Amino acid sequence: MANNAVNGKKRALAVGIGNFMEWFDFAIYGYFAAVIGTLFFPSDAPGVSLLSSLAVFAVGFLSRPLGALVLGPIGDKFGRRSVLVITVFGMGVCTTIIGLLPPYAVIGVAAPVLLICLRFVQGMMVGGEWSSAGIYIVESAPAHRRATAASVITGTAGLAFLFGTFTAALISSSLTEAQVASWGWRMPFVASIIMTGIAIFIRRKLGDTPVYEELVEKRASGKFQAPSTSDRRKAFVTTFAFSALFGVSLYYFVTYANNHLVTTVGLTKSTALWLCSVALVCYCVLNPIVGRLSDTFGRRPLILGAAALLTVLAYPIFLLLNTGNTWLVLLGLIVLGALVAVTAVIDVVLLVEVFPASIRSTGAALGHNAALATLAGPGPFIAAALIRETGNPNVPAWYLAGVSLVCLVILWKLLPETKDKNISEY
Repeated sequence: MANNAVNGKKRALAVGIGNFMEWFDFAIYGYFAAVIGTLFFPSDAPGVSLLSSLAVFAVGFLSRPLGALVLGPIGDKFGRRSVLVITVFGMGVCTTIIGLLPPYAVIGVAAPVLLICLRFVQGMMVGGEWSSAGIYIVESAPAHRRATAASVITGTAGLAFLFGTFTAALISSSLTEAQVASWGWRMPFVASIIMTGIAIFIRRKLGDTPVYEELVEKRASGKFQAPSTSDRRKAFVTTFAFSALFGVSLYYFVTYANNHLVTTVGLTKSTALWLCSVALVCYCVLNPIVGRLSDTFGRRPLILGAAALLTVLAYPIFLLLNTGNTWLVLLGLIVLGALVAVTAVIDVVLLVEVFPASIRSTGAALGHNAALATLAGPGPFIAAALIRETGNPNVPAWYLAGVSLVCLVILWKLLPETKDKNISEY
């Protein structure tokens, strides 16, 4: 028993540190989107550089389904661990190169082209990371603690965004705008190569999950039967819905909110970043609590409740943000962060529980990343574009509310309670 506990902690550490690194890399791009926009997409028209940079942020999501198509089958055929090593290596190398890229003023159109290519590869790597890391840690957890184990993935991702926020705030407050634009924004990108090396070293020493090892034995003995087409289709649609709910709300919270508070509300960069940091602390604290609640009361009541509240509260949250009052802005961010914490933890555990073991890596990656590519990734860009076209600072709320409502209806009809499901079924 003690040995299993130690192994569980080692696996959590190995998965957590790699997951942290990947999401830190993705986070810092979002936090420095405005600076990157002016350097790689220079334009005299107000807001165009930021929109271009956010469009490139979305490119990283559009490539996610391709990453799922490539990396998902690897996880089902060769094991969950193999994908975790590939993704952390690819993400780290691309991030470091982005930090070294010359701007448009130096190499012209090659600068944005190279940036887009690197973001595309990053997206592919993240397309395999989230679902593979979730599958690995949930398949390795005791049956009565699967959601609590899932909170390691969401919690380390939250810590990565928090650390990214803190890093961006520190750089923005310590350097002049000229220094940030010249070299300050590059430091966290280049430094990520250190975390990459550590994560690869740890992940290479992992064994595979008990569920995957059991699946290998079943295949070898000939006791294997592929899931039906109807079961696959239902699992995909269900996954698309809860992943869209999670993805849209998450990137409103961790990426768009900061830029909105600066460019639309008029707060200083440092004020906006510190407010986002406090809200992220609350988010991180809530993740293991949500995991315990889900392991006790189930997945369905929590995810349906979060979808309903996001539908109803999206507009009031933006009303709070747009007051510009520090305490009201913070209240809006904390409410949004609490709802995102629920969608995040339930997303990870459901990615494992709605798919049979034999197609879990492929199915979870495809369903999750299709939702993030089509609805979540473009979310910050859509929000900024809506304000640009309408002049209404509250209008992004309708996109969040609309997606949440559609997801609520789908999940109400299709999602069963999966808390006690046998995840070793093939």
